[in-house]
Amino acid sequence: MASLNVGNLGEYLREQRRNAQLSLRQLADAAGVSNPYLSQIERGLRKPSAEVLQQVAKALRISAETLYVRAGILDAERDRDEVETRAVILADPSLDERQKQVLLQIYESFRKENELGGEGPARSGEPAGTEAQPSDTPVGGTRTDGGSDAGPRRTAG
Repeated sequence: MASLNVGNLGEYLREQRRNAQLSLRQLADAAGVSNPYLSQIERGLRKPSAEVLQQVAKALRISAETLYVRAGILDAERDRDEVETRAVILADPSLDERQKQVLLQIYESFRKENELGGEGPARSGEPAGTEAQPSDTPVGGTRTDGGSDAGPRRTAG
């Protein structure tokens, strides 16, 4: 596990709070924590829980995972790809909050599925970087069943 560097977390939180143009009191109110407690976190005197970090991240509209890594809760090396993926999804201005949460839930379900199945990023028996072709689609991409490659269609319902 990464070593705890609460001072680095505090500096980062202060920077994010200032970028959001929030006073310490405003952020404390938005996150549901006391003003003195948040001040102690920023000064590196307190180690916040994951729950407090999540509340602060939500109030700042930043990734909680990023704060977890900075606080040493997540291992930076092992979890970096996951954190970066989540951060990209959360930062995408073309998605609304509901869409971001749905994407994160799908992403997490795939990660859990792969962990439980003992599979890595590639499907079992396939080299990394290859994708399986549907059984009715030859490698060249021409369908033999007379179907369309238009993709999924919506139906009334």
